[in-house]
Amino acid sequence: MSSVHLLMDGPIAEMRLDNPAKLNALTPVMLDQIMAHCDTVEKNGQVLAVLLTARGPKAFCTGADITAWADLSPADFARHWVRGGHRVFDRLARLCKPTIAVLEGPAYGGGLELAAACDIRVMGRGAKIALPETSVGIVPGWSGSQRLARLLPEAVVKEMALFGRVLGADRCVTLGFAAEVSDDPSAAALEIADRLRATSPYATEVAKFMIHAAVGEDRAAMIEALGAGMTAASVDKAEGVAAFRAKRKPVFGKD
Repeated sequence: MSSVHLLMDGPIAEMRLDNPAKLNALTPVMLDQIMAHCDTVEKNGQVLAVLLTARGPKAFCTGADITAWADLSPADFARHWVRGGHRVFDRLARLCKPTIAVLEGPAYGGGLELAAACDIRVMGRGAKIALPETSVGIVPGWSGSQRLARLLPEAVVKEMALFGRVLGADRCVTLGFAAEVSDDPSAAALEIADRLRATSPYATEVAKFMIHAAVGEDRAAMIEALGAGMTAASVDKAEGVAAFRAKRKPVFGKD
């Protein structure tokens, strides 16, 4: 049965795709579980980072399970499958915790888009990425033409989406899509995540929000979240709340 497991090991959480019989292809159940796991780790103050991994060495994720969408009407395909997947991937991308995708095998289509929703990626030497959607008569639907186009040059996205080219791990590092290539990508990802033990979780979260605002990842919400954090820490906020509770007029501007 397809699933996504959430494994907690101290401050490092692991979200593991588990559908090896179908090369970890994504099902509606798995999408729902990713959304729920994001909510869980978001609220856990002990979690410093999230690793996105996959069971089995043959593939990270080969995209969406075709049996889940092949018979949908055009309206349901667009309205529910594509937009629903976008909500899940956007939730992962906007998680306040740093995220690392660990690719030990191919990440194609929706699998590539899922990896692109993480903050950084570590790839095994046999890992590859591709956007093969046009070979089955559809187009990238879960941010392959949008978020991925911010992470890779336009011409490279076109290589994959228009011409079906497959990119190896070494080229992904050269292009900046992957942080590194490793014989043991899981260990490499853990080493990177462990560095967060020596940094401020709050400063790390704010830095992530600032970068997202700069590149357009949920810019409006990121700017308002940063502004809200600044005002919430001010003496004016404390005075405003105190005045409301005491049913008096606030006196702002006090140090």
